[in-house]
Amino acid sequence: MILGSIALTAMLGLAMPGVAAEIFYQNPVIAGDHPDPSIIRVGKDFWATCTSSEWGPQFPLLHSTDLVNWELTGAVFPHRPAWATGNFWAPEISEFKGRYYVYYVGRKRAGPLAVAVATAEKPGGPYVDHDPLVAQEDGSIDPVPATDENGVRYLVWKEDGNSRSRPTPIWAQRLNDDGTKLIDEPRELIRNDAGWEGGVVEGPFILRRDGWFYLFYSGNGCCGAGCNYALGVARAHSLLGPWEKNPANPILAGNETWKCPGHGSIVTDAQGRYWLLYHAYSTGGSIFTGREGMLDEVRFGPDDWPTIDDGKGPSAKAVSPFGAAQRATDVSYADDFTGAELQKSWQWPQGREPVYRLQNGRLLLAVSGRTTNFLATVLARSTTAADYVATTIIETKPMKPGSAVGLCAFGDSENAMGAALNNGGIITWRRDKGVTRQLAQQPAPDAPKLWLRLIASRGYRFQLAFSADGEKWILCGDAADAKDLPPWDRSVRVALTVGGVADAEGCFDSFSIKPLEPSREK
Repeated sequence: MILGSIALTAMLGLAMPGVAAEIFYQNPVIAGDHPDPSIIRVGKDFWATCTSSEWGPQFPLLHSTDLVNWELTGAVFPHRPAWATGNFWAPEISEFKGRYYVYYVGRKRAGPLAVAVATAEKPGGPYVDHDPLVAQEDGSIDPVPATDENGVRYLVWKEDGNSRSRPTPIWAQRLNDDGTKLIDEPRELIRNDAGWEGGVVEGPFILRRDGWFYLFYSGNGCCGAGCNYALGVARAHSLLGPWEKNPANPILAGNETWKCPGHGSIVTDAQGRYWLLYHAYSTGGSIFTGREGMLDEVRFGPDDWPTIDDGKGPSAKAVSPFGAAQRATDVSYADDFTGAELQKSWQWPQGREPVYRLQNGRLLLAVSGRTTNFLATVLARSTTAADYVATTIIETKPMKPGSAVGLCAFGDSENAMGAALNNGGIITWRRDKGVTRQLAQQPAPDAPKLWLRLIASRGYRFQLAFSADGEKWILCGDAADAKDLPPWDRSVRVALTVGGVADAEGCFDSFSIKPLEPSREK
């Protein structure tokens, strides 16, 4: 049988003259650690934010015009909200009557997890914070606003009962007219009662379509190496129910490329298609790269139940929503500190905002106060791959005696591994559960600058090295596995560090991350 030219061209993957070829995007669309993403459309623009957890600034703001190429524009909070001490989770960005809202989670001082809200006149901010709306004894998390069939605005959230081995109801309660307070009484929508959900239902998102309300939610363990997260859906004709869970749940589960998908929100495009922005772990980078931002279309069948990628799990690639080519995800990053401000992608432990200044193409990073903590000041970058090499250049003179200035793989302040210039030597160290031990000590070269390098493979095996010229490298001790570095809900970051004595200051000329050929070791 002779094939027609159109069929033959399609089989060969070629484009017909005059026929536009389909353009594909690849997941992740937001590489690196971006858990619990939330998204809205404002005209032709899309805005997103995500969990920042124990990192400052709180809640990155990202902008896109095509859903697959995203730019970091800033943060909801450049400085930590005064009422909270940590656990900055699950921000949900939304619009109501021309005003923009970010409902989010934080932990009250000496209190439980709470849901609060910030408002702005534009989606990119600036945002003004308001007091918490709800803080139940078991904790209140994962907020999302929704409007019922009568136009009444509600807040939907999860009661964090699983933190105390209790059920996890998802509640709805009416909001006041400006969306900053709760009124009336809460109503339970669903709770964990299906086997696949385990001890958790969370991360709700409400979509209204063709007379139905759809409650997308996640179940089971979200985070860490043993995660088993997945996404399900329930539906009702009224926001307050009764709700019916899909018998086909979960509708999105892991596959050989991406695991533990869930906790996202849905946006419609100008053509009326539905797009889910959610997170998942790469089975390659896994917990060490973090939960990355994923995009998949949500389609509805004749039974009015939604499906995602035909039930095959997160897509590796799919047709680009707007036919836009996707910029390649690049592990490479460089900062020569020549700008007037730090680049927006730098982060710090949320309780210790760094003291720094940029001067003549150098970053001067200081210890504030009287602490002698080896990691007193930390400035960090997330990574987008499991195999990379990070390098910084430190000016060695002058340095205050006792100062420790270095580079490390950073999980949190209790768990890290790195090398530092300290009292004329190179100290390689490791901190596990708050206990620091020295792995090696070598004399530092007598040179005005010191190059430090961190080589990562598989996301958790680290080798440190130093150089007097950036060409000839000396290893700092042996390579070591550090699988326990990232905390339960976070990923490993690469950090510049200053500490050792009070009022220490480190001077950095540059910082870079470059890709490394993946290890062939098993």
